[in-house]
Amino acid sequence: MLCISLLVISALLLAIFKFFVKDRHYWKKRNIPEVQGVMWKFLKSQKSIAEIYKDIYFAYPEENIGVYNGPKPALIIKNLENIQAVLLGDFQSFFSRGFNTNQNDQLTDSVLFMEDYERWRIVRYKISPVFTMKKLKSMFYIMERCARDFMQFMDNNQEAINKPFNALYTYTTASITASIFGIDANTQNTMDSPFIEMATKATEPSFQTNLKFLLASTFPKLFKLLQLKFFGDHEYYFINVVKQVLKERRKDNDKRYDFIDTCIELQNEGVMRNLETGYQLVPSDELMAAQAFFFFIAGADTSAHSMLFVLLELSGNPDILKRLHKEIDSVFEKCNEKLTTDNIDELKYMDMVINEAFRKYPTIGSIQRKCTKTTTLPVGQIKVEKDVQVIIPTYAIHRDEKYYPNPDVFDPERFSPKNIGNIPKYGYLPFGEGNRICIGARFARLQMKVGLAWLLRRYTLKEQVYKPKRFEPSFFALRDTGARVDFIPRRI
Repeated sequence: MLCISLLVISALLLAIFKFFVKDRHYWKKRNIPEVQGVMWKFLKSQKSIAEIYKDIYFAYPEENIGVYNGPKPALIIKNLENIQAVLLGDFQSFFSRGFNTNQNDQLTDSVLFMEDYERWRIVRYKISPVFTMKKLKSMFYIMERCARDFMQFMDNNQEAINKPFNALYTYTTASITASIFGIDANTQNTMDSPFIEMATKATEPSFQTNLKFLLASTFPKLFKLLQLKFFGDHEYYFINVVKQVLKERRKDNDKRYDFIDTCIELQNEGVMRNLETGYQLVPSDELMAAQAFFFFIAGADTSAHSMLFVLLELSGNPDILKRLHKEIDSVFEKCNEKLTTDNIDELKYMDMVINEAFRKYPTIGSIQRKCTKTTTLPVGQIKVEKDVQVIIPTYAIHRDEKYYPNPDVFDPERFSPKNIGNIPKYGYLPFGEGNRICIGARFARLQMKVGLAWLLRRYTLKEQVYKPKRFEPSFFALRDTGARVDFIPRRI
């Protein structure tokens, strides 16, 4: 224990020494404005990191602002052409998210966290078919059943009415659970998911969680030295559940069109190979479990909050709410309350409302990439050296009046067929963009639309104005778990 403590202290002292000797005023030496103490401000303040980046974004007129993630130099970029270069054009130089993980942290071995390019590419290629519209249509019966069960849950649970985020989180987690493992014939209500507590603990921000991500991003050697894990508390339980389900389902020839079906198909195909490079990867139970766990990490909290932000804005905009109710009622009456994916596609105004909520409250408030080889951004010929991190301040861009007039106004008409062409390319990034765009974006949208359709068919909202002073201190998302929405049963 003493040896570990000495190693930790030595590593910290070495990093501090390197910072003050070599990297202090790294950006000033390159004639780029710099801001010190960003990570310290994040740790001690009650703001999300996205809000801090937004403050910096609007405080400086320059298109590039230097900051530091701990001792490591990072560059906030504003220019949309440079953002496109980072996310797509020069992807090989900016493939990495810059969050180092330990090999023994099995649940981070997913498309979300993988830092090995070849490993990531082959897993992403093999997993992507889960999120095609064809696959989602096959899976739709699961989502629709969950949305119906959600209404029963709401009708019989006063706490769900009193704590809207908890209710929405129950829906998104249960829907993800059913989409991974299917729905057992004996299941009375899919909202009784055994994974809700696990997902909550895994995604809820805390000082310890934020510190881990900070260490993984800024002190990777120290993070690995301490053998830290992001999701170690859930590893044994979740991997063993997946192993058991896979074992049982291999004996069952029934197609359920869930993620476990995909896992079995991949394993039946044998070793995954990239014919161009010769790279090979065995689709082990552990690797499949990590991809399943990714559903919870990437989707449960973010989708619940996105739904919450939609409801909060609808409660403050009664005319928009009235128009959406009318559209939902028309679709439900047309299909006799038996929704299909075609019915969901008809909810065009809901798409506009959700898109505007994503703009005003982006799913991920900022995007981080690490430069893996020294390169130059096209606009301004800004040199980015290897290991320097690049920050794309999504929340700030979405609130920039240069791209969105009256940015604080909730206006779904921005995304109408007539106006959507005005949305700037790479200026709308709720799911990221480019080669590493969120693989589950279609799933998230469909899950949200089904849930909101049923919810707003049965309930309307008490009028109120939502003006948050700040969001919760999260390293990734915009969160406001305490925000209140008052549901009123509708007479249909």
